[in-house]
Amino acid sequence: MNMKGMATVLAVIFCATIVQGFPMFKGGRCLCTHPGVKAVKVADIEKVSIIYPSNSCDKTEVIITLKTHKGQRCLNTKSKQAKVIIKKAERRNFLKYQKV
Repeated sequence: MNMKGMATVLAVIFCATIVQGFPMFKGGRCLCTHPGVKAVKVADIEKVSIIYPSNSCDKTEVIITLKTHKGQRCLNTKSKQAKVIIKKAERRNFLKYQKV
């Protein structure tokens, strides 16, 4: 193989390794793709999941599972209800670790 061919192959391999390190999506792989609803009836809530920022998603997500198989809803983290839920979850986790 001549020098030009070898240089081309090395340049392609080098570019492929650089491109492989770039993130595919700027926001990551978040579960909530839209801002979410502002509030959900408390009587309809079965389970609350709070997903904190990580390598795959750079924002906090609050996912509400509704009773009677109505599905899941993403709660807008800037809404009053979401802030109350996050504060309660943090307080519960803090108290749980204080007892240990």
